[in-house]
Amino acid sequence: MSSPSSRPGYGDIQPDRGGQAAAFDAIGDRYDEAFPHKEGQVAAAEWLVGSLPPGARVLDLGCGTGRPTARRLADAGFEVVGVDLSPVMVDLARANVPEAEFHRLDIADLRPGGPRDLGTFDAVVAFFALLMLPRAEIPLALETVRRLLAPQGLFALSMVEADVDDFAIPFIGSTVRVSGYLREELREVVDGAGFDIVGESLYSYAPASADVQPEEQIFLRCRRKPER
Repeated sequence: MSSPSSRPGYGDIQPDRGGQAAAFDAIGDRYDEAFPHKEGQVAAAEWLVGSLPPGARVLDLGCGTGRPTARRLADAGFEVVGVDLSPVMVDLARANVPEAEFHRLDIADLRPGGPRDLGTFDAVVAFFALLMLPRAEIPLALETVRRLLAPQGLFALSMVEADVDDFAIPFIGSTVRVSGYLREELREVVDGAGFDIVGESLYSYAPASADVQPEEQIFLRCRRKPER
């Protein structure tokens, strides 16, 4: 993976994802047991299935186990590429969606001119992936997504509504650090990064795991703005 100091736009930011990846390695396939109901992800994937042409190329950022998102998109006949920091999650995704392509990568590695070039995509999904970044990095990640998309490409993302930045929480027997926004601020950040928000859904979610608190989930359906 690339050296954080070499990433254009990151300045003095020194990303350290080691703890995040280790937590998801430890969780493994228990993730799907702890989060059995994923109506928001299913609905957003169906939006893409109904909006994209056959054979469209879709990137799943923070693909996790590959279920349900990569699995549904592959079933729809799309060319699916997934990335995740956790090698355990990547292995699970490859087993669950063998016809898709998965890589162990950081989103920062996909920036224009970065160490990995996966090409362009007709759509990108990022379900709770940006949640795992400090706020200072989220606009950079959104800029990377915008540049990965073809003109008028689609972007589906989700976040937990919370006014926190790089905040440590217990998570299925491990600890992760999360960031979030209140709803209107999230919309402003996404709009400012070059996306038109064409739809929004809210879900009150109570995970099955006792150490994960109930949460309000925000799902945004977006389209890349035309170049000025």
